[in-house]
Parts: sequence; C-alpha cells; structure tokens
Amino acid sequence: MKTIYKTTLFFLMNLALFGCSRENVVDLDKQYGANPELPEAQNYLVPPMKVPRGVGWAENQKPVVAQGLKIEKIADGLLHPRQLYTLPNGDILVVESNSPGEAPTTTPKQLIANKVKGLSGKGGKGGNQITLLRPTETGEWKRYVFLKNLYSPFGVQLIGDSLYVANTNNVTKYHYVEGSTSINETGTVLADLPDTINHHWTKSLVASKDGTKLYVGVGSNSNIGEKGLAVEYRRATVLEVDVLTGASRIYASGIRNPTGLQIEPETNQLFAIVNERDEIGGSLVPDYLTAVQDKGFYGWPYSYFGQHLDTRVKQQRPDLVKKAIKPDYSLGSHVAPLGLWFASETTNLGDQFKKGAFVSNHGSWNRTPLNGYNVVFVPFINGKPSGIPKTVVSGFYSQDQKSLYGAPVGLTQDRSGALLVADDVGNIIWRVSMQ
Repeated sequence: MKTIYKTTLFFLMNLALFGCSRENVVDLDKQYGANPELPEAQNYLVPPMKVPRGVGWAENQKPVVAQGLKIEKIADGLLHPRQLYTLPNGDILVVESNSPGEAPTTTPKQLIANKVKGLSGKGGKGGNQITLLRPTETGEWKRYVFLKNLYSPFGVQLIGDSLYVANTNNVTKYHYVEGSTSINETGTVLADLPDTINHHWTKSLVASKDGTKLYVGVGSNSNIGEKGLAVEYRRATVLEVDVLTGASRIYASGIRNPTGLQIEPETNQLFAIVNERDEIGGSLVPDYLTAVQDKGFYGWPYSYFGQHLDTRVKQQRPDLVKKAIKPDYSLGSHVAPLGLWFASETTNLGDQFKKGAFVSNHGSWNRTPLNGYNVVFVPFINGKPSGIPKTVVSGFYSQDQKSLYGAPVGLTQDRSGALLVADDVGNIIWRVSMQ
C-alpha cells in the first residue's frame, strides 16, 4: 500500500510540475487595477504547482527595499508571526499562529498541494500566542510573552481598555492596562465564529471608526463550494459584530477569503484584501483590494471579478451573479495578499508613500513564474485605489526562484512612522524606514 501511495504521489507531483511548464500567463502589468486582463479559464487534472523551498535568511542577508528606504531586523526566532498591531503607547503586538490543522485531506490533489506548499516553510508551527515588542531608547526592542494559550489567532483590535482577539473559532475580549507586558486572564468570548473544517482559518479583524462594531473576515471552506454549501454557512463573508452585545450579522458576502480589513482614513470606508479561487490558470483569478459595501455580494463561488461565470460550480445562481460587485482593484493572480495597512500623515516613508495602501503579498504556490512575495504600495486618489502599485519590499526569494528566504504577512507602523513587516517563513519582524 505504501508503494502505491508513494508512486501515486510521485506521479501527481510530476504531473503538477509538468503543468507549470505549459502555463500560458498574462503579463503582470496587465493584471493590475480596475480592469485586469482575464484570459480564458483552463482545466487541470492537477493544477500546476511551483513553490520555492524555504531556506530562511543567511546571516546579514535581508530583503530589498525601494530607493530612499532602509530595512532592519527588530525581532527574530518567532513562532510563525502572522499579524502585527500597534498599541497607543508604541508597543507592537505580534500574533504568532498557523492553521489548527483540522481540515481533512480528502483528495490526492489536496495531498499534493499540501506537500508542495509545505516545502516553502509557510506551514511552520504557530505559537498560538501574542508577543509584545517594546522599543527602547537604544534602538533595541525588548520582547515579552503577552498572551498565551490562544487558538489559531489572527486579528487583534483595541477599543478603549478592551483588547479583542480573533481566534479561528471566536472573538475573545480581554481587559488591557496601558503599559502592561502581559495579560494573564482567560478573557470572555464576545462572539462565536464559523470554525468547522477551517479550510481557511484566518479571521481578520478591524474596528469601526466609532468603536461600536468589529468587522471580521471569514474565509470559505473550499475553493469553489465543492464540499457543499452547508459547510459554507456564514463563510466567505465579512461579519459585523456589535461590541456591546456580541450579536453579529453578515455585512457582505461572496468574498472568498478576506484576509485583511482596514478603514480607509480619508473616507472611513471599510476595505478588504481578498484571496480568490484557484485551479483555472496562472492568470486566474486575480486577488484584489476593494471597498466593502454593506449587504454587497462579490461573486463567490458563482462568479469572479464581477460577473465572470465560474462554470465549475455545480449549482449555478444567475440571480446572484447579476448582483455581483466588481472589485475596485486587481492585485494580480495568486499573489495571496495577507497584510493591509493604510498610509496616513504620520507615515514617514517619503511623499510617494503618503496616500494609499500597503499590501503584503505572501506569494503564489500554483503559478510560474512566481507572483507576489513582496510588499507593494497602491496609490489612492479621493479615497479610491488608482494607478500602478509600487514595490516597497522585495527580494524574498532567489533569482532562480528555487529558494525562499521569507514571506511577508502582517503590516503596521511604529510611532515613528516606519513600516513593520511580519515574515512568517523567516520568523522575523522587519522595520522599513527612511535612509
């Protein structure tokens, strides 16, 4: 039996890699913005897969930054750092986490995908904790274990003296005292979140401007609903949670995996970055950045980037497709955006990075050549994305695309206005500032 298993595994991995060699992809520059070029969908027995092997950073090696900027390491040796959050006193919270590992592997295709992606180091064991980093006058950062025994945490928000943590199964509330370096209480559950299967386990989190609501990004339990829609209950959504009562409602739906939520500072509009569906080509479907409309429907699983029909879905819903909202801005296909941060007047990276959004792209696993593995800046005009993205941080993989040093995830800025980047392959926090 083991011999048959290994033979099947070897055959499928080679079939996937062969698929990479005959991929027909669109030029990257043609897939940015409001009107990306969308080729015809392709069908595969096994989708093409290409992932550089995770090797980590060599001593004194670091990412490349845009002209006029510099980058430094402020913390390392972390346990899969995923998200960052800046407290009012300048302390930085680092959420160390990964999937709870409960999603079953039911097909050979899933098995191969998990094996291939595992080679990258992106599957590293998460700490299920939050670490606090405190800047000192000498430029060093002290480290404290702030909150332990969490359950695949991701989003964090502070409202007044209440700290909210989005675990994969709930939003939990803790009492926070400014300047404290640890929280030892168990916390109280404010709201339950969908947590069966957990194909997408990350729960992004942001508070409304007035602090009365929390918005939670909940990803789908499948690629295109192939496991049945019963397991997609309240998934592929942004939920709105009332801070006083914990009551929640679906704020927007049809959003396959909203991995980052932020409030745009000029308009106070809720924005999301979204990981779209896979397995129909290296240039389909573009991941995106978009304003999230109350009661808006964004297509999943029936259509993509507006009303482009996904013919693989077994039970079609033309009534919903007619309502599908076209996203504001394509980030490119399979870039896997996982971090979102809006620049403001306090951002100190030069005038070119003053109005717009920083997006960290965790990187593709099913596309050749690779796409993502960088932090980009999307310019905004009048509160809306406009123009070609500018690369802020890159150099996360080798020139031959075989070795992966790191992968960017969560973003925030420190009190000086420098940009902080979590790297969950290198297990490092990077700080980007002016030269």
